[in-house]
Amino acid sequence: MDLFPAIPLAQWKDSKETLHRFLQIVGKVRLASSVRRNHWWNVPFHLTGRGITTRPMGGVGGHPVFTVDFDFVDHRLTVSALDGRAASFPLPGQSVASFHRATLDALAAVGVTVTIARPHPFDLPDARRPFADDTEHASYDPFWVNRYWQVLSQVNLVLEEFSAGFSGKTSPVHHFWHTFDIAVTRFSERAVDLGAGVDPVTREAYSREVISAGFWFGDDDFPRPTFYSYAAPEPDGLSGHPLRPAPARWVDHRAGHLATLDYDDIRTGPDPRGAVLDFYTSVYETAAGLAGWNVDAQACPGGITDPVASGTTS
Repeated sequence: MDLFPAIPLAQWKDSKETLHRFLQIVGKVRLASSVRRNHWWNVPFHLTGRGITTRPMGGVGGHPVFTVDFDFVDHRLTVSALDGRAASFPLPGQSVASFHRATLDALAAVGVTVTIARPHPFDLPDARRPFADDTEHASYDPFWVNRYWQVLSQVNLVLEEFSAGFSGKTSPVHHFWHTFDIAVTRFSERAVDLGAGVDPVTREAYSREVISAGFWFGDDDFPRPTFYSYAAPEPDGLSGHPLRPAPARWVDHRAGHLATLDYDDIRTGPDPRGAVLDFYTSVYETAAGLAGWNVDAQACPGGITDPVASGTTS
């Protein structure tokens, strides 16, 4: 299997739009059924050997402990309870409306009743339409959905390797159903006052200084798969600094800037994994230096903090 196989957005755009809404439905189940964690770490999906998972949740209010898993090899959704009960159904052939109904039925079959506070897409063009009414999005190409999972799995491991180099507070590597990206975030302990006028999702996500690294598959505004990195708040002058490797560039993004490295610019190169790690490192070192983070003290080469194992003792 190729490292970073091709996944042009145009080839699977319709399937991606449908799958994104499937993930949002299950993501909202996770949101309603899990203990809240700082910066919303409880909400995203994690990778498995066959797809993605919510991880275990529930266990309160008379509900069993349960998980919801997408299998992108056999293309099924499975709801599993700790007591051994399970229910599943195929993903191909489903509209968003039928997937929504089948998911709730599968949850009920294992003894789980979930109330989704807002059963609509989040931050998508059809945000006013209930999932239960969406028969428009009904594309699911198993080949491209499996390819999405392959790419997600490869990027997941690169982000895990990048994450290992930092000993400070770090998020898990996780897949967000909101923006359909995978990311890992490094934090400083300096609080950021975003003000009461900022929405609560953003305030919690960015309540501390962060430098984030990730990947997304493209959308109408940015129609190609791309590695990205950014700092929030953005240090003055950050976008004026050069990036590595050469194809990387800064782009305007909302009120700031985003460092980007096109997937197709590096995936067929001699060392695509090294190129992505170099990209993430170049953004982090520059942003952290400008923001006054203690880069040397928080360095963790090879994921080792033990001074004996790392050979840093005198």
